[in-house]
This record gives sequence, C-alpha cells and structure tokens, in this order.
Amino acid sequence: MIPVVILLLALIVIAIITLFNFFADYSAHIKWLKEMEHSYSEYVKGDIAGMLAKVPSKGCPEFTSCFDKLIDTKGDKAACDMIVASYEIVVDKKLAKSRLLLKLGPMLGLMGTLIPMGPALVGLAAGDISSMAINMQVAFSTTVVGMLIAAIGLISLSADKRFYAHTLNDLQFISEILQKNETEK
Repeated sequence: MIPVVILLLALIVIAIITLFNFFADYSAHIKWLKEMEHSYSEYVKGDIAGMLAKVPSKGCPEFTSCFDKLIDTKGDKAACDMIVASYEIVVDKKLAKSRLLLKLGPMLGLMGTLIPMGPALVGLAAGDISSMAINMQVAFSTTVVGMLIAAIGLISLSADKRFYAHTLNDLQFISEILQKNETEK
C-alpha cells in the first residue's frame, strides 16, 4: 500500500505542476492563435512573403523552430515533409505527461482502493469497526486522488491536443505554400 500512496502523491504533485503550466500556457496559446490568424489575412491578400513575416515567433518554440527550418528548405518537398513529421513526434512527446496522468491516476487509485479493502473486510469480520473505518478511508481517498489526477490530465491533454493540432495544420499549410511557391519559380 505504501508504494501506491507514494506514487499517488508524486502524481498529484506532477498534476498540480501540470495544471499551473496549463493555465500559464493557455493564454499564450490563445494569443498565438490570434496572431497566426492575422498572418493568414496577408495570404488571402496574395502576399505570401507578408504572411510568412507575420507568423508569430513567440508562444510556441517547437513551432518556431520547425517554421525556421521550413523556410531554410526553400520548398524542398522531402525536407518539408520530414520537418512536419518531426514536429508531430515532438508534439507527441509533449503530450506524454498528460496521457500518463490520465492513465496512471485511475490505475493507482483503483489499486489504492482494492489493497486496503482486504484488511477492512477482515476488521469487519473480527468486529473491529475502527480498523475497518480507517482502511475504508484510505480506500476511498486514493480513489478520489486518482480521479483528480486523471481529470487534470484529461483537461490538459484535451486543450493541448487542440492547440497542437492547430499548429500542425499551420505547419502543413506553410509547407505546402513554400512548395507551391518553389514550383512556380
């Protein structure tokens, strides 16, 4: 039981840090998406260079790094595809912590529920109600903590997946624009 509780405590600390990071990143992500929309207005006007100049350079370092690499490729299709694929790997790695919280929280919560149930039932059979009550408190507490960890993981994962889907779409769009621009030259 002790290792399960220690792991749950470690996960709740990670979950709280993830939650604070989520709130800090969320407003930056919203701002970044709005700035990206402004850059698309230049593309609609037919000004590709103006659009590329207005792509935000702050708010998503992974995107900025891949964007700079895309510009350096000068529209080479294979290189552009490789850069976009590498971005997908980076994004998948960034989402791993939230996925871990989402999956491990309920598992450890369930383990923390089932392990003290045995001693609780033994206490009940022996007529030791106080022992049973203590074990039941531990059982239900670990379930609640596990579900809280999963909820934080789910919220963080959902929002981050949506943001990174936007950025991936933007990178693919920019890649196609660069490739099209290169073939027209």
